[in-house]
Amino acid sequence: MQLTGAQALIKSLEQERVEVVFGLPGGAILPVYDPIIDSSIRHVLVRHEQGAGHMAEGYAIVTGRPGVAMVTSGPGATNIVTPLSNAFMDSTPLVVVSGQVATRSIGTDAFQECDITGVTIGITKHNWLVKDPADIPRTVAAAFHVATTGRPGPVLIDLPKDVANATMEWYWPESVEDLDLPGYNPVMGADPSLIEKAVELIDSAKRPVIYAGGGILKARACEALLALAERTQIPVVTTLMARGAFPDSHPLCLGMPGMHGNYTAVTAMQRSDLLIALGSRFDDRVTGKIDAFAPEARVVHVDIDAAELGKVRKPDVGVVGDCRVVIEEMLSCIDANAPKRSGAPVDLGPWWDELHGYQKRFPLYYDRDTTGPIKPEMVVESLRDLSPRDTVVVSGVGQHQMWASQYWTFDHPYTWVNSGGAGTMGFAVPAAVGAKVGRPDRTVWAIDGDGCFQMTAQELVTATAEGIPIKVAILNNAYLGMVRQWQEMFYEERYSEVYLSPDLPDYVKWAEAMGCVGLRAETQDEVIPVIEKANSIDDRPVVVDFRTDAFEKVYPMVPAGVSNDAIVVHPDQEGATR
Repeated sequence: MQLTGAQALIKSLEQERVEVVFGLPGGAILPVYDPIIDSSIRHVLVRHEQGAGHMAEGYAIVTGRPGVAMVTSGPGATNIVTPLSNAFMDSTPLVVVSGQVATRSIGTDAFQECDITGVTIGITKHNWLVKDPADIPRTVAAAFHVATTGRPGPVLIDLPKDVANATMEWYWPESVEDLDLPGYNPVMGADPSLIEKAVELIDSAKRPVIYAGGGILKARACEALLALAERTQIPVVTTLMARGAFPDSHPLCLGMPGMHGNYTAVTAMQRSDLLIALGSRFDDRVTGKIDAFAPEARVVHVDIDAAELGKVRKPDVGVVGDCRVVIEEMLSCIDANAPKRSGAPVDLGPWWDELHGYQKRFPLYYDRDTTGPIKPEMVVESLRDLSPRDTVVVSGVGQHQMWASQYWTFDHPYTWVNSGGAGTMGFAVPAAVGAKVGRPDRTVWAIDGDGCFQMTAQELVTATAEGIPIKVAILNNAYLGMVRQWQEMFYEERYSEVYLSPDLPDYVKWAEAMGCVGLRAETQDEVIPVIEKANSIDDRPVVVDFRTDAFEKVYPMVPAGVSNDAIVVHPDQEGATR
């Protein structure tokens, strides 16, 4: 069967069971947009290519399937660089197709030419410049395989316009061996001797902590993690990227560690004698000053990516493998070793007594004065209490992100969508659109800041036009809040270029202009009614402008560059005994 390269690309996406593509057409990619008309694939027309990438990320995070985006050459391709970088940092599987100028024009500075494979070589798992239409099916199949196996991540296919217009004889690769990927061999299982050593450390630890990272979610290892924790009775911390991987309401859950983690989670890691790091990468936001991090702890580190082992903290036992498979092997080893164990298992009671003491003395806290301005924490708690338990929560980056992670109760996996490693402002609105496309049965709330919202709010036009009824809560404190917090704490309140204004723009009018319902809450008494009103609307997007306390800070906080032992709690808690 003879097809054009463009037809072969769309047919290849269909072979990969792609349901939706987020994109924006332009000259170089135009040939590919023609066969979309006859395809079963849904196309979501974005208002900016960055939005296409973040939508694909949101879709991928909640579904586990790779998100697909399509853009044209030059500025179209460079506009999606930020989502590619974001996905690379957070190990999110994306397949991006970019148009390119004709092969004969590459290197001539042709109109809208950009060496996008060169630009993205450091922020994709792999990228391809297709020069022969006959390579398209193999390249697409390889792209999906690379994006979704091993440590997931983004890939890019750059398609010149003349290759899209040329013809080829259709085929589809029958096996992985047909994909021509020399040297790409992701490891799944682990060396049994390393599993034995890891279990020996677990059996002897007196103050162990399971340090669960985003790799748990990528590996679909949540059930295995729960089984391991309950079998061993070891406390679990879930990083920002792992929220929902272990139920917050479970008695073994200590919550989120890190710069703005809760006191118990941070201190438990510092005091531990064994860290069982599962799909986590010892990020600087978790470790604080690395030389002072968990000084008495031995480390078992499990990761699909061998490059992560020893990159920041040298493990005592480093295991390369898929988290789900490795945890299941550890459980089998624990069961097999039980009859051989001499004496009673280590009593973790004293360790739990210590942890419960921290929880009692230093819970998450904010001033609940009912007469003052709206507290952002109160908004998050109200949204949590008034929304379905399996609501998908999407956040931007900044103070509102930390409050959302701290004060929402995540009992279901794949319900927390945020930009972790890259910290990309403007992520929330488009990512929420993608998440709602992927899970149309779920309520999707984007919790955003006024600074973040202004970066990508135009994608609400996409949401309205495409019938994607997301809900957006703007915690409008009229500042770039996290920057202002640092300036207040570390720069003697010298507020340089952080004020945004609560009224410019008028978020209600802006929302209405984009076809959304616009609502506002200016006092504490208005918060619950406005959330109930927003939750009652399901036929269009809703934006709520919450006028929040401009000078509220995120606590706890570990200042940059210091030990986690220097964690700063809310001023009202400073008198509590540590």
